Amino acid sequence: MLTLQGKIVAITGASGGIGEATARLLAQRGAAVVLSARRSERIDAIAQDIREQGGRATACVVDVTKAEDLRRLVSTAIDQYGRIDVLVNNAGIAPISPMADLDTEGWSAMIDVNLRGTLNGIAAALPAFREQGSGHLVSIVSVAGLTVSPSMAVYAATKNAVRTVHEGLRKESTDGVVRTTAISPGYIRTDLADSMADPHVRELTRKNMDAMGIPPAAVARAVAFAIEQPADVEIGEINVRPTVQA
Repeated sequence: MLTLQGKIVAITGASGGIGEATARLLAQRGAAVVLSARRSERIDAIAQDIREQGGRATACVVDVTKAEDLRRLVSTAIDQYGRIDVLVNNAGIAPISPMADLDTEGWSAMIDVNLRGTLNGIAAALPAFREQGSGHLVSIVSVAGLTVSPSMAVYAATKNAVRTVHEGLRKESTDGVVRTTAISPGYIRTDLADSMADPHVRELTRKNMDAMGIPPAAVARAVAFAIEQPADVEIGEINVRPTVQA
């Protein structure tokens, strides 16, 4: 029977939404989780709640744009639990707006968090995975990259870049040591819209989330499914969207 018992999983962007839901579900299923985010008080509270419910959890303050923070996250998992089996690259932002707005700061921020943050995670985790002889990289991508919509060009570009990195890494990792999974959510009820600078886009996104969004736990279940597979099975990509989303 498939199980997460004994898995050691580090999660970025775990202070809310998909990251929090993933940490809670994996802990319920027997994994030890290391929650990371910039907001220490939030991840400390979530980790404490997980422990009070009988799970294993610790917190580590991380800014994914800083490579040294990701290295510290991996070290924290190893120091606390002896190894790191999975890194879930979940941290992401979406200050989307029409290209004509020329929001170059927003573009740079998405590149730094969504793409560079994922690369920093990969660079931190791969040496540990190689030394252990096994490891699993899971990245939360987006269906926005599958069909590019107005106002989402740069956001979609960062997510597609992550998808491309995953495929390249997969082809370099056929020795069975490192597995990769890219999970692309559709409308999920999270606070992602808060990072959107354009008020019209932000309001439209919130309306769509309210109208058709599904809970973050739906994505958390996809993460659990991918990482609970036996070592000779790799779930390369999963799309998780509301049934009513086009």
